[in-house]
Amino acid sequence: MEALSNIFNEVRRILEYPIFVMNQRPITITSILAGLVILLIFILLSRGLRKVIKTRLFPRYKLDEGIQLAILKVLHYLVVGLGIIVAVQSIGLNLTSLAVVFGLLSVGIGFGLQNIVSNFISGLIILFERPIKIGDQITIGDVLGKVSNISLRATLIRTFDNISIIVPNSEFITSQVINWSHRDPKIRIHVNVGVAYGSDVPLVINSLLEVAQNHPEVLKDPAPKVWFIEFGDSSLNFDLLAWILSPKRRPDVISDLNKGIDEIFRKNKIQIPFPQRDLHIRSSVPIWGFDKNKEK
Repeated sequence: MEALSNIFNEVRRILEYPIFVMNQRPITITSILAGLVILLIFILLSRGLRKVIKTRLFPRYKLDEGIQLAILKVLHYLVVGLGIIVAVQSIGLNLTSLAVVFGLLSVGIGFGLQNIVSNFISGLIILFERPIKIGDQITIGDVLGKVSNISLRATLIRTFDNISIIVPNSEFITSQVINWSHRDPKIRIHVNVGVAYGSDVPLVINSLLEVAQNHPEVLKDPAPKVWFIEFGDSSLNFDLLAWILSPKRRPDVISDLNKGIDEIFRKNKIQIPFPQRDLHIRSSVPIWGFDKNKEK
């Protein structure tokens, strides 16, 4: 029993041993553990509040998914931020002193934090202004994909090859972004096709319209149309325009229309030409300074 008491006293002495002193107050392992427990409680509180709001409050008001995400993110950071303040104070650290220390450190690392702060503010802009939201199909640079998650630092884009790409939020503020789903998800697709010279132009136009009108995902209003674009080098070039509701279905619909065009052109004996080049061989010209007739 005495040995157990000695072990308990030794553990207690270690936990209460002052690691350092700040403002004449010793900071011990016990106070640090207490601060961590408080922070954990606030994290769990944040998780519980978000769960209640998501399951009970949001279904009642039917808010947009982007607004829901913004509210949950801001609530989480506010609760965790409050937890950090309470935890620091419970440990015994003076926030004023910490502010001075961080102020001095910021002089040296300020340039390194510029990108972090820029991404953080850009994340707030994205969450509240909602130029993009979860589920949108976007193109930024050479990346085409669907927005999977938006945090305060970066946005996760999942491509159609199921590759996750993490893009810093500042890229969405400083770069040009194409949002295929912004406000009105309806988009117009273009299918370019060329036919041989001498083809029946009205038949070509009617054939293209028939293919579009028979596709189940092409909208009747606005109706599909065909433009006669130009007289090309070796073909008459047309542009089939059709409206669809889902941007993510764009590649599939274009593929279906191309297959339908190939089939109906074969049926109506409309030829799709391949590029041709005419090569004219001229008679040889005597090389300068060398004349066969004179040589004879």
